[in-house]
Amino acid sequence: MKTLEDFLRPTQKQLFKLLAKKFKGKAILSKKNFILVRGTAPVMLVAHLDTVHEKPVKQICASEDGNILMSPQGIGGDDRCGVFALVKIYHAAQVKPWLLFTCDEEIGGLGAKQFCLAHSQGLLPSELDALKFLIEIDRKGKNDAVYYDCDNPDFEEYITGKGFQTAIGSFSDISLLAPELEVAAVNLSSGYYAPHTLHEYVIRTQLENVIQRVGEIVSEASDLPRFEYIEAMPVLSEPLIIDLPNTTTSLPQSVPETFRDIYTVLLDFFSPAELESFRQEYGDHVLWQIYDDEIAPLYRR
Repeated sequence: MKTLEDFLRPTQKQLFKLLAKKFKGKAILSKKNFILVRGTAPVMLVAHLDTVHEKPVKQICASEDGNILMSPQGIGGDDRCGVFALVKIYHAAQVKPWLLFTCDEEIGGLGAKQFCLAHSQGLLPSELDALKFLIEIDRKGKNDAVYYDCDNPDFEEYITGKGFQTAIGSFSDISLLAPELEVAAVNLSSGYYAPHTLHEYVIRTQLENVIQRVGEIVSEASDLPRFEYIEAMPVLSEPLIIDLPNTTTSLPQSVPETFRDIYTVLLDFFSPAELESFRQEYGDHVLWQIYDDEIAPLYRR
C-alpha cells in the first residue's frame, strides 16, 4: 500500500484487514469499529474507512498529468484521501502521531461512537488523556478547517497560521471524539470535491499539500500547549422562517410527506433532476444532508 490508488480500491472490510496487518503489533483493534495505532507524539490523526458508494472502485480515470482522479463507481476520496494521508504522515514522522481509523462514519459515526464508549469505560490506553489536540483529514476542498462545536480561539489561530481557512460543516467523527477526549479538534481538507456523488474527484497535489502541512503540525506538537475542548455557545438569533408557496402538489408523488417541505426548500438551489438523482442514489435522507452541508451554512453566517 504505497500509492493513493492502493487505498481507493479496497472495500471497507478489506481496507480494515490491510491496515490491521500493516500496523500489527502497534494497533488496538475493535473489529468492525476502529483501529487505534499507538504513537508517541501528543496528537491523534483521524480518518474513516467507509465511503458512501455502493460499489468498490474498479476503474480509476486520471487526467493526462495524473493529478485528477475519478471513477465511474465513485472515487471515494471521502475519506480514502484521509486514510492515505494518515499512513503517509505516520511513516514520514520522526515522532509518530497516534492514528485512529474508524468504520461507518457515513452512517452516523458508528465506529467513533464505539471508540468513545471504550474510552469512557477505561478500555483504551491512558496516554490518550495526554493528547494535546486531534486532527481529522476528512473535508472537501484544499484549505478548509472545520471545528464543529469546538470553540477554542487559540487552537483556531494556530491552525489558521498553517494556511487553513475556517469553514462550517455539519458532522464528522471529531464531533464525537473531541468532547469525549476533552481536547480541541479540527477537520481539514483532503483534496476531494463533489462528495457523495458519482462525480466526486480528487486533486492529488492538493492532498499532498495538506499532508505536508499536517506533517509539520505533528513535528511541532510536543512543543505546543494542550488545547482544551471548549463547547461553542449556542447562537441566539431569531428563528429562520421560510414562507413557502403551496407548491407541494407539484412535487414528485414519490416524495414522502415528511420530506416534502425540505424538498421544496432545496428546489431554490437545485433542479428537480438533480434532487431526483440524489434520492435515487442515496435515498430520501440525503435531502437533509444536502441541506446541512450546502444550505444551512448560508443562514449561520
